[in-house]
Amino acid sequence: MRLIVGITGASGAILPLKFLEILKNLNIESDLIITKGGKSVIKEELSKDDFEKLDKLATKFHENFSSELTSGSNLYGKEKREALIIIPCSMDFVAKFANGIADNLLLRVCDVMLKENKKIILVPREMPLNETHLENLLNLKRKGVIIIPPMLTFYHEPKNIDDLINFVLGKILDNLQIEHSLFKRWKAKEFKGK
Repeated sequence: MRLIVGITGASGAILPLKFLEILKNLNIESDLIITKGGKSVIKEELSKDDFEKLDKLATKFHENFSSELTSGSNLYGKEKREALIIIPCSMDFVAKFANGIADNLLLRVCDVMLKENKKIILVPREMPLNETHLENLLNLKRKGVIIIPPMLTFYHEPKNIDDLINFVLGKILDNLQIEHSLFKRWKAKEFKGK
């Protein structure tokens, strides 16, 4: 299996860093694309060492339109790409993707993955959401894009921030049908109240 990971200019740079670490530990190959806005946010939120670690965790880093990922015929070759995960995903990116704009490498790859009926997962980072955000997300959902917002959950009894991050990353892996043990699965507890 090989995945494409895209990073846009939304807060949450720890998410793709941890996700790429998990993929590497699972021996899953990855292609990495970081938008200009994504690079700016990463520099603000991660240490220099973590920033440099990102492209080392990926199998291949792509920077321009000459990338083989811009052609649908290359998704099926020797290095078959199964899915695209955009983590985190800004609302600017969502708006452009929802409306067919492909003016940067990552948007072009989205366009290719969509036309080739490949799995696309967005991890949108914004709150609160306005009506336009919701309409754009709904537009993409109707096109088959999977939307996984990084929401807080507590039934798995998180003890720290890593537990909350792992839950989100685990939900992405679930949607990719990749086995993991990043969080404790839901199990109903017997209530012994009145």
